[in-house]
Amino acid sequence: MSTTPPTPPATTATTPAPWPDLLSAALLGTERRTPPVAVRAGQSAAAALLDAAAVSTVRRRAALRPAPAGERPAPAPDDPRPPLPPAARRRLALLLADRGGSGSRRGTDPDLTELLPQWLAAADGRGYRAPEALLPALLDVARARTDLRPAALALAGPRGLWLARLNDNWKFALRGIGGALHLPGPDAPEAVQRLWEEGLFAERVALLTAVRRRDPEAGRELLATTWATERAEDRLMFLDSLGETLTPADEPFLEQALSDRSRTVRATAAELLSALPASALAARMAERSLACVRPAGPAPGAPAAAESLAVDPPRACDAGMQRDGVAPKPPSGRGERAWWLAQLVEAAPLDRWTAHLGGRTPQEIVALPVAGDWQTELHDAWCRAAVRQRHADWARALLGAPGDPGQAATEMAPAGSSRDLTKLLTVLPADERARWAAEFIAVHGLADAFRMLGVCALPWSEPLGRAVVDALDIARDAGSYPWSFSGVMGLAERCLDPAAADRLEMLTAVADEPEGASPGSGGYWAEAFQRLVGTLRLRAAMRAELSGEPS
Repeated sequence: MSTTPPTPPATTATTPAPWPDLLSAALLGTERRTPPVAVRAGQSAAAALLDAAAVSTVRRRAALRPAPAGERPAPAPDDPRPPLPPAARRRLALLLADRGGSGSRRGTDPDLTELLPQWLAAADGRGYRAPEALLPALLDVARARTDLRPAALALAGPRGLWLARLNDNWKFALRGIGGALHLPGPDAPEAVQRLWEEGLFAERVALLTAVRRRDPEAGRELLATTWATERAEDRLMFLDSLGETLTPADEPFLEQALSDRSRTVRATAAELLSALPASALAARMAERSLACVRPAGPAPGAPAAAESLAVDPPRACDAGMQRDGVAPKPPSGRGERAWWLAQLVEAAPLDRWTAHLGGRTPQEIVALPVAGDWQTELHDAWCRAAVRQRHADWARALLGAPGDPGQAATEMAPAGSSRDLTKLLTVLPADERARWAAEFIAVHGLADAFRMLGVCALPWSEPLGRAVVDALDIARDAGSYPWSFSGVMGLAERCLDPAAADRLEMLTAVADEPEGASPGSGGYWAEAFQRLVGTLRLRAAMRAELSGEPS
């Protein structure tokens, strides 16, 4: 019996199939989709499809047949925002033209692709609109770089969205994926409900996030209307979107989600509930955790008056623990009891430990020795709890003093530890975070500081910037190659205060290479610092241009 697909009746020799239909059939394969072409006797569907594609290609290259004019698109909407100053407009054109990057060694020229995000953020912050002539290039950048989409589409504004409707390559801008999706407001409840029920998934996530930001209860009620019929992966994403605006009133909904048929949904609901210290789940986890950790006598070798902590992890993972989000099976290489203990402690409210351990402060609790081999496990779990609960006092205690040589990174995060010092750092206020990072770099150098620098507020404070530059200067004096520090140097170009450019001018000269230095390192360092100074001055010029100041 022949397996040749039937010839679709709509396709004839004089009415070629649309190119998108041919492309779709080719991508899916003729076995999965019947190609919209005529198949001659003895010819395979694949061959007929290729023949039709060849003919269509010739037609498209040759000319278009005269046809009635299509409907004229509606005029572009007005954008009442002020236009860019002329110098800033020229700068944007240069940044967009250079979006491909140099690809290899950069020399002393600033990397414009790394400056574009800052320029867009600054322009959006001042409320400017994009020049109409640059909208196509701006949309192309937003298509190529998802990290730039929110800022690029915000600058493009309503006229960018209007233009995106006319080009399939820019359809992403209409889906609300990191962009300026126009969502119905609170004065249009019917439109909100219609978009929630009929919109694309990205549109629904954006809608839920927007509604939650203005009215958390209304957003939760909107989610509840379709919760039972959502796919498991969609329920998971919707739950994640609740985390930004989590409130105690969300507890009943999340408690119900603890019985969800999806394990990942249950785990996410449990994590959200544990971020609410007054929730019933947090109380249950505290009761279990406190039963596992108790004050004990002095540790071996400690003074008689010193107290320690005794740890007795759970001996089983019962049904109640599993319902509250405790995964019973540990990862490979992890003991069951340690795995259960970690999950309990990281979900317990940290403030409960003070009363449990005799009114001690977080610093005093962290300083207590732990009997057995449980200290790393216990402290790692407290670190995760501090991040989840955004508890600054516990974060300070667990981070320790960066200027103390005894508190080196390896000391604070010993071998086998899963704690993340950078995440702990994000819990601190921005100015304190910068001070801690600056002291850490001054004592320990840049080897373990890259991720810490990435979470510090922009531009870097003067003490933090000075600590980074001093550490780079020390590395240069040691004769190291600059590309060993290229990541930090790149951060410095983006994050140092532009006002530091004049102070750094002295570092642009070629320094004498110390004995034993890497050959040519002095010239490479001079080049790197020249690029740094040039980039800072360019950032200062960009800022002045956006302010309308004369150049």
